Amino acid sequence: MKKLLFLVVLMLACRLADAQEKKAEWATIKIPQLKCWECKNRLESYLSREKGPNDDAGIMRWVISMPAATLRIQYIPTRITLDYIKTAINNAGFDADTARATEDAYKALPPVCKRPEEGGGPQKGKPCNMPPM
Repeated sequence: MKKLLFLVVLMLACRLADAQEKKAEWATIKIPQLKCWECKNRLESYLSREKGPNDDAGIMRWVISMPAATLRIQYIPTRITLDYIKTAINNAGFDADTARATEDAYKALPPVCKRPEEGGGPQKGKPCNMPPM
């Protein structure tokens, strides 16, 4: 009888823990430098490392729109915050909404991924919005 009662209590506790987990949310982050394939690949590589192998970090998936220079990201708010995601993007060298990239990470970006006001973006005769071959 005690075992059965313990099992029922354990099952209820698991149900409550599951119910407390918030559902995944979507957020859109403006990343002005995100205009070419090289920048997109760099950001995706960085996000893949942040995501972790089992989605246990809280980042589920993302969609990058180069024409709009936005990142649409799905995350679980009980595991990771939107501010943390923006900080991670800043640590990759990119601006995220109003937050500026960290200086060291920004300096490590190739010229094409830098801010337009600092000479970044597409170079003459070298379109960067074309997919790599």
